[in-house]
Amino acid sequence: MTALRLSVVLLLTGLLGLAGCTARHTLPLYQLDNGDAQPPRQEQGLAVLLGPISIADYLQRETVLQRQPDGSLLVAEDARWAGSLAADIDQLLLRQLAWRLDSQRTVLAPTTAEFKAEVQVLLSVIRLDSGPDQPAVLEAQWRLLDRTGQLRDSRLLRLQEPHTGSVADQVQAQSRLLRQLAEQLAQAIEPLRNQPTAEAAKPTPAPRPTQPKPPQGPKIPMVGPPHSNGEVLRF
Repeated sequence: MTALRLSVVLLLTGLLGLAGCTARHTLPLYQLDNGDAQPPRQEQGLAVLLGPISIADYLQRETVLQRQPDGSLLVAEDARWAGSLAADIDQLLLRQLAWRLDSQRTVLAPTTAEFKAEVQVLLSVIRLDSGPDQPAVLEAQWRLLDRTGQLRDSRLLRLQEPHTGSVADQVQAQSRLLRQLAEQLAQAIEPLRNQPTAEAAKPTPAPRPTQPKPPQGPKIPMVGPPHSNGEVLRF
């Protein structure tokens, strides 16, 4: 009986120790912060197609990466992203643009053929990371196409944001960088708000120049054959 009780006590101790070990190894999960973006009010605002958005391969993972002083990247042992970082980037930029442009017609690519975009944003996120001793850095490139598919703007930019060193503050710094990107995108899109329609954008053909008529000389009356009364004279 004593041996049985001892076995039960040891089993319970082991289970409690395992539960405590599991609790100690629970990793915090992080998401990007969308800031104070509010839903847009205009249902018939500017039609903006956001995407395709290209995200660097090294960002398409659940682990939080830490930039080292020598430029290398190490996996953070005590932090994970709460889901897909690439999807978080897409949603943050979408909500920020819709709010700043005040348009419910801001959508992510791909979309249906019925959606006629007035502006399309082609975006590549080349870098987004930070480290305990390294600032948060965002490198990206965008291209803006108008309703006719013509390139209207292109920009390659690099933004940097300081932080206090903790993973939580690093995530906040990276979120602020993405919000700055959305702000600059909105400023670049604004001049395309009142672009002409596709029909009006077609150039009007120039009128063909009229050829001057050659000068005409004085009219000379034509001399016709003499009139005859039909009589035949015989000699």
